[in-house]
Amino acid sequence: MRKLNNPYPPEGYKCFACSPSNPIGLKLEFEEDDEYVWARWQPGDNFQGYNNVLHGGIIATLLDETGAWYVSVKIGTAGVTKTMKVEYHKPVYISKGSVSIRARMTERDDNLVTIEAELFDLSGQKCAESLSVFFLYPEEIARRRFFYPGREAF
Repeated sequence: MRKLNNPYPPEGYKCFACSPSNPIGLKLEFEEDDEYVWARWQPGDNFQGYNNVLHGGIIATLLDETGAWYVSVKIGTAGVTKTMKVEYHKPVYISKGSVSIRARMTERDDNLVTIEAELFDLSGQKCAESLSVFFLYPEEIARRRFFYPGREAF
């Protein structure tokens, strides 16, 4: 596993999911191996839906953001989520510790890529998964419009 660098400058960059300078954000950090992009995250009480249960919208955000980082790191451009289907298998209990999320590509066709993402609790049980289609921008447009820094920056 290789720890990934977050190349976005702290000024003006407030991504809810991955900015280290967003005071109410998730502050995700990522790693990669040959097939996946990974994140590990410790949920806090302020992200619960029901008592001690991680909110489903936060789970969807974790899955979506890990997929987006896959696009940036493994494909080498920026993309936006076109569709996303989430399946929730079991509750994620905040008191049970950190979760891990992984994403990988399952299909690619021109400017569309399908990403499968999975979220596991600390014991390794799969709690949720998603299948998303991302629209991919050509790298030169991603650099200009979304300040994509290039694959090498990660």
